[in-house]
Amino acid sequence: MEDCVFCKILKGDLPAKIFYQDDDFIIISNIKPNAKYHYLAIPKVHYAYLKDANDLQGEILGKMLLKIPTLTDVLHLENGYRLIINQGNDAGQEVQHLHIHILSGQKMQWTPV
Repeated sequence: MEDCVFCKILKGDLPAKIFYQDDDFIIISNIKPNAKYHYLAIPKVHYAYLKDANDLQGEILGKMLLKIPTLTDVLHLENGYRLIINQGNDAGQEVQHLHIHILSGQKMQWTPV
């Protein structure tokens, strides 16, 4: 999508600090961090919601989830981390391109709604 900020980053039209990249996804730093370390894992194919994913995109999402814990030193995951996938406006999804938030580097609180 030409107006998607993540698609612009993936095309190289916008700068981003990349911590990991392969043929299927990238991991970048979040410009509005909510933790000491806050990254975004972004699939290279644009789709907004889990419900929109096809089988191949589901496989890539699984690959992303398996790759993240192997990047412990790069992403500062030593003492634990939190993964978040926001889906829709009520959940706080600001960019309509599916992505996984990776938060680490500090003790995090959990406040159930």
